Amino acid sequence: MHLLMIVITLVVALILRCSQVHFPGSWEIRWRRSLFLFLFPPLLIFMTAIALLCMGPQGQMGGMYTGWLSYSLALMVLSVFSSLCLKLAYQGWRSLQSARNCPLVNFAGKPIRLLNTQALFAGQIGFWQPELVVSQGLLETLSPDHVESVLAHEQGHHHYKDTFWFFWLGWIRTCTAWLPNTEPLWQELLVLRELRADHYAVSQVDPLVLAESLLLVVSNGSAFAHSEICCAALGDGSGERLEQRIEALLTPVATTPEMKLPSWHTFFLAFVPLLTVIFHT
Repeated sequence: MHLLMIVITLVVALILRCSQVHFPGSWEIRWRRSLFLFLFPPLLIFMTAIALLCMGPQGQMGGMYTGWLSYSLALMVLSVFSSLCLKLAYQGWRSLQSARNCPLVNFAGKPIRLLNTQALFAGQIGFWQPELVVSQGLLETLSPDHVESVLAHEQGHHHYKDTFWFFWLGWIRTCTAWLPNTEPLWQELLVLRELRADHYAVSQVDPLVLAESLLLVVSNGSAFAHSEICCAALGDGSGERLEQRIEALLTPVATTPEMKLPSWHTFFLAFVPLLTVIFHT
């Protein structure tokens, strides 16, 4: 019976992930659908593994005996997920410590970590309270107006706690890289994150100046490699993602779109496997 639960869970996860991943329409629609397809299958797998672990390797369910195989699979899945979480947390902590090794300076009334490199880089690095890291090259190359637009963009990432939330989304991405369309959905969420930060900045600076800053940073910052873990940088964008951002900046909307969470009623279905525990004897 437990093996049947595993098979059903995997089939549902695969069916959802094989559905359409590129959605037309408003940002809110794109955000809700992409986040649902990205989160629901892993959450269903996670809840099924927890349910099997709670039921244990002995007993009956639905008149059928259970065994060690399903229990061992659930334990292995949860162990791998936990190990990956610890690994990513350690990498994020190292990135934060590296950022804090940079000298803290006051620039335009804002505390920033000054990175000693001529590559153009600006990004939030950390977890709930990230550090704003800006390279020496960016401050020396960009005009004051361009620097102001960069800082406004990074303030948007700080306002929405993007480094914190995308750490957990990045963990899910790593755990379920084997599921279909994990990478396209991840890229969609990244571009929506950057579009939101761009539009937060547009409320304070000229969108054309921000678009120019983005192009300058992307074209001159490739020599500097930074980790995606706990990092939200202005230059996160290339190809189609960059085109979407530039187009959105050149045709700005009046207000920043709210990217709301999908209805929790739909996510409740992912917890259904936990209800099967009461039928285990």
